[in-house]
Amino acid sequence: MSIPSVDLLDFLSGNPVRKNDFVQQLGKAYEEVGFVAVKNHGVSDNLIANLYQYVQEFFSLPLEKKKSYEIAELAGQRGYTSFGKEHAKGSDAPDLKEFFQYGQVSRDNYKEEEYPDNVKVSEVSHFNKTFDDAYRGFEKSGTALLQAIALYLGLDEYYFDGFVHNGNSILRAIHYPPITHEPASAIRAEQHEDINLITLLVGASTDGLEILSKQGDWIAVTSLPEQIVVNVGDMLQRFTNNKLISTTHRVVNPKRELWHTSRFSIPFFLHPRSSMSLKCLEICVDETHPIAYPDASAGEYLDERLREIGLKK
Repeated sequence: MSIPSVDLLDFLSGNPVRKNDFVQQLGKAYEEVGFVAVKNHGVSDNLIANLYQYVQEFFSLPLEKKKSYEIAELAGQRGYTSFGKEHAKGSDAPDLKEFFQYGQVSRDNYKEEEYPDNVKVSEVSHFNKTFDDAYRGFEKSGTALLQAIALYLGLDEYYFDGFVHNGNSILRAIHYPPITHEPASAIRAEQHEDINLITLLVGASTDGLEILSKQGDWIAVTSLPEQIVVNVGDMLQRFTNNKLISTTHRVVNPKRELWHTSRFSIPFFLHPRSSMSLKCLEICVDETHPIAYPDASAGEYLDERLREIGLKK
């Protein structure tokens, strides 16, 4: 499937016509599909290549060493989460993956909420520095995309900026190991929607991502070179009273001849501060579209969802 493609340089160009065209293309895509491919996203190819290299080196470590970076009381917020710990909402079957999470480091004497420290990996040179650089790059790109979304919704352009600065965003490196025996299912990661505002996905080492169309068909999505795939999450869908779509997606197993291969994927889940209200926007509510969700803060909703997917008890 060819998902809509937009060029972030149009939004940042300073040309009002190009900027408005970008806003309308992005908004229309998020109303109709929920996914876009973004060109000129601002995160360098070299940084992305280094990130994938160090991620693969980390997941190649012995299991005992990786598990030394798994901290149970953090509920997967930071560090390593071992194979089979997470499952999709509504599914009891664990996803066939292990992952490592890197989170927010507060700036500007931020005191509203206390984030846990990131877990330092000593075996892979430049691992944490590269994660930090990538985190800030995706945060900057994501903020620009949210500025365009704000304009599309009729809000002030910088409406989201204060919420995502020091927000609870997560950079997650995922490893789907080789398939070593006949799997019980054709699915590596069950169908789900993301929790956050938007997700920025920089490529993947192999195909496997599928999205559910409005017609009920599963459509394969292939990342194009030099583009990132960006989709709407449930928080933004709630906030816009279903105007923007948090599209269901999944990861499927490769063809049998590729079972011996791993799949790596690195999404950036852009979250706001926990105090942000997800109350449905009044401009998205009318007689045809009554309020679909109860009021909640981003922190309350995140806590609820982490319990539903098995990361919190």
